[in-house]
Amino acid sequence: MQKSKTLKGLLAASVVAALFSTVSVQAQTQTNAAQGDAAGQTASSARLSSGDEKALKDMAQANINEVAAAKIALSKAESSDVKAFAQKMVDDHGAALTKVQTVAQQKGVTLPTEPDAQHKAMAAQLEKQSGDAFDKMYMENAGTKDHQMVLSKLQSDAKNIKDADVKALADAHTPVVEQHLKMAQEMNK
Repeated sequence: MQKSKTLKGLLAASVVAALFSTVSVQAQTQTNAAQGDAAGQTASSARLSSGDEKALKDMAQANINEVAAAKIALSKAESSDVKAFAQKMVDDHGAALTKVQTVAQQKGVTLPTEPDAQHKAMAAQLEKQSGDAFDKMYMENAGTKDHQMVLSKLQSDAKNIKDADVKALADAHTPVVEQHLKMAQEMNK
């Protein structure tokens, strides 16, 4: 009889302990889930400043413009040097665009997906050219002028960028654009 009471007491104590531990785990899980939701909301609501968002969009647009023009050059250029330059533009600006798209996705920024109006017009002009005239026009516009403009924009944007990820992109793009500009200037001599 005494054993039975002791056994029932132990059993009751075990049940109570199990209930408390289940309630504790459940409360902890709900708290952790709430904290996780709050952290997710904080991350997604941490929007970029308008300047940082513009810098990200500018980088995407520049890369899109360069790749589009270079693809035309790959099919129309006469000079093997111009074709090699165009291939480098596709490779370098394509890789840069992928990096920009990754950061934009993380930051919730919608990027342009096609060349801007100015570069669509330039593409139409390029399509009308052939031979040496094409090579010259492509290298002057996509090679030199575009890279000068992009470099200037990158340098001015970089001074004002606040977001570390966007700043890192601008800092990584700058030497590549400088190299492209130098190559284009050498080819235009």
